[in-house]
Amino acid sequence: MNPVEIEEAVSTLASEPFDPVEFPFQFLAAFGNKATTINRLRKGNTNQSDLGGVLQRSNIHIATSDPGDVANTLTALRESPKTASNKAKFILATDGEEFQAEDLTSGETVACDYADFPNHFGFFLPLAGITTVEQIRESSFDIRATGRLNKLYVTLLQENPDWATAERRADMNHFMARLIFCFFAEDTGVFHASHPFTRTVERMSAGGDGNTHEVIRELFRAMNTRIRDDDGKLTNRFRDEAGIPNWANNLPYVNGHLFGGEIEVPSFSKIARSYLIHIGNLDWTKINPDIFGSMIQAVADDEERGALGMHYTSVPNILKVLNPLFLDDLRATLEEAGDNGRKLLNLRARMARIRVFDPACGSGNFLVIAYKQMREIEAEINARREEADRKSDIPLTNFRGIELRDFPAEIARLALIIAEYQCDVRFRGQKEALAEFLPLDSDNWITCGNALRLDWLSICPPTGTSVKMKGDDLFGTPLDQSEIDFENVGGETYICGNPPYLGSTWQSATQKSELQDIFGHRTSNWKSLDYVAGWFMKAADYGTETRAASAFVATNSICQGQQVPILWPVIAQTEHEIIFAHTSFKWANLASYNAGVTVVIVGIGPRTTRGRKIFSTDEYGQVVVQEVDNINPYLAPGPTVIIQKSARPLNGLAEMTFGSKPVDGGNLLLTRDEVAALKLSRDEKLKFVRPIYGSDELISGKAKFCLWIEDADREYAKKHVTIGQRLEGVRRMRLESTKAATQRGAGWPHRFDERRQLGTERVIAVGAISSENREYLPSALLPSGTIISNKCYAVFDAPLWNQAILLSRLHWVWIGAVCVRLEMRFSYSNTLGWNTFPLPKLTEQNKADLTRCAENILLAREAHFPATIADLYDPEAMPKDLRRAHEENDEVLERIYIGRRFRNDTERLEKLFELYTKMTAKGKAA
Repeated sequence: MNPVEIEEAVSTLASEPFDPVEFPFQFLAAFGNKATTINRLRKGNTNQSDLGGVLQRSNIHIATSDPGDVANTLTALRESPKTASNKAKFILATDGEEFQAEDLTSGETVACDYADFPNHFGFFLPLAGITTVEQIRESSFDIRATGRLNKLYVTLLQENPDWATAERRADMNHFMARLIFCFFAEDTGVFHASHPFTRTVERMSAGGDGNTHEVIRELFRAMNTRIRDDDGKLTNRFRDEAGIPNWANNLPYVNGHLFGGEIEVPSFSKIARSYLIHIGNLDWTKINPDIFGSMIQAVADDEERGALGMHYTSVPNILKVLNPLFLDDLRATLEEAGDNGRKLLNLRARMARIRVFDPACGSGNFLVIAYKQMREIEAEINARREEADRKSDIPLTNFRGIELRDFPAEIARLALIIAEYQCDVRFRGQKEALAEFLPLDSDNWITCGNALRLDWLSICPPTGTSVKMKGDDLFGTPLDQSEIDFENVGGETYICGNPPYLGSTWQSATQKSELQDIFGHRTSNWKSLDYVAGWFMKAADYGTETRAASAFVATNSICQGQQVPILWPVIAQTEHEIIFAHTSFKWANLASYNAGVTVVIVGIGPRTTRGRKIFSTDEYGQVVVQEVDNINPYLAPGPTVIIQKSARPLNGLAEMTFGSKPVDGGNLLLTRDEVAALKLSRDEKLKFVRPIYGSDELISGKAKFCLWIEDADREYAKKHVTIGQRLEGVRRMRLESTKAATQRGAGWPHRFDERRQLGTERVIAVGAISSENREYLPSALLPSGTIISNKCYAVFDAPLWNQAILLSRLHWVWIGAVCVRLEMRFSYSNTLGWNTFPLPKLTEQNKADLTRCAENILLAREAHFPATIADLYDPEAMPKDLRRAHEENDEVLERIYIGRRFRNDTERLEKLFELYTKMTAKGKAA
């Protein structure tokens, strides 16, 4: 269940008569427990309660109480030995009138009337396996409103199929935006009366004759018709001329394009009408524009509606972009100004000219949060200057956005309008806010169009008052953007956002074309870039024309592997560099539903002599800040270097290759049972069957085998009944392939299609894909006769000191920085990681010492046989003798580099980049 479904179930439970016996089971069912789970608890099979309630192990202990005894019951639950021994995370007590609960992990509590407990459903989301952040617990209204709006939306589409077509969907979305504004306006005093919209709809359509849409249409027409003449005097003339009925005249003039144009309303059934009345009766004063936009966006998006309630963008995550981009600087300037009136005035004037531009704005989260944060700073300035009720100098038109879809663009504008009103109420007072709110102006600062096709300077120009969109008609770009009275000479522009990622494999032909237009004249390798790279390049180009800095959330792959030498040199050509960065972390909505994509935040700006900051998240979830002189494209401190693939080792290490690739349709690969089914003699097994290792087998110790047949034994193998059948399967599979190279392989079905070893060598292997949670890379020494698949890399018959390098922390750090990661997992590369690894010139004594260290590691592993690499390198369970062997290896190797151990991974990486620069410089000179 998602949060919207849970909220609905909890609300239904609260509205039904209270049954003290059934309540615990009903409560657990509302949070997604299956009927079989509830039945086991009901029968007592899994119910561990010692208080006559219901105790679900590792979850919650619930008890109902006699009237007025809720507090004592909650205390009994807390002190119950069963609560502790069964590791309950929550306790809950209620008598049907009062409701109390406690999170035993955090100590947070809920105490409210029973009827109000649905307002706190977010407190209990962990019961449904949803790990929440604090803000989602405080957004119960947004989730409740989203669920109700979704029901109305779906019902209207079902009842008005013509509105569900692609041609009419924009009309439907615009209609929903109008409703949302009305619900907000009537609860916050904007309409100067109590629920004039909802109450009028309820009263005038009470007959149930299907006229709800006509009533709403008249109300919308009223809000689009003036009530003042050109001199500002109230008049009925305009509404009389428009034929607005008297019962609609209690609504003010809103306009601002929100109610302009065609005013059509879909037909309402009795069910749809009841949904609308229900939504209107919610408390819309609780709307949170920070996140409401993204949740409403899900209502109108067919693909996203299944994840309704999951569209929560963490405000702290957004501030990871906005704070270092410009908000921290504004706050520091405020701190420095103190109570100096002139300095405060200068800061206020500066802020009035700052533009925040999100060219992938969605429903406006970044813009709304930036606006609210700036209003807080301005309010403090005004307070220090004793001008607390002063009208804001920060115009909404300074917050620009581009969004591809029309509904999110409309919601973004609406969210900013709501944010402005709420800030005025908070910082100036309700009276002043209401006096200036209506009518809305017609300025349009959110552009609907394709950000990679549009000219950003036309959306957010450096100077002047005219804003005109320049687009390409072939891509459906609207060209009717209204002009905005906007003067910003000398101001700053900050570009931010969370653009779409899309790796090269998943991009459409249109998206490829967009990237080609941006990068095609700059680099020939642009096809390997992630889609988000287009936003970085457009931002850098924008920054060459005006004072601007930019920061985007991006996939961490743009700062790893082969994307680095493609993207960052062309960014550098615009005289831009990385000014701050946040290293890889999970950008998640709700952790258990969506583990989140692994992202980085990268800020770029014109070259400067100022210091730079690298932000990272430590193992405790705390943000660590490091001030450095330079940040390279791998988001590490040190010189700006680009690691280029090398076909051969640059460092004196042995050559490393991929393992062999079968391309066999599964015919050459065998399980233990399949080996037995071949019915081979002992000599035939020794001749034809070999153990084979990929990453999984290497790390987890899984047994896997393969047929390994030399050319000289081909005819014998073909005549063997069971082997011959498998070889025929290989031949057919390769012949049926669409690849010419694979078809040629049908001529040697007894062999792996790509064969990179003789099968007689000793092998040092390293997994191609491995977890980032291990402190060392998974590498093993395998005996002669072992086959390595293409899911491993291998060094054949190499000196053992090569394995000491592979098993070092230094090499782990290098691979983590310069090779591609799959989310956070390591993806090893011989050409990027092994061949380029910076290694000082080793003496024979160095090699002997490292050989001894590698032997000690292998012996320590052997002492724990049959433990696997996965077992031995579990960070929480690594054997002490194995850890000591690794620490000795690191000690010996790092002393070769700098005469001592490195203090941390940052220092390791700095030294490695320094040595890489020297190593490649020598190579060029040679």
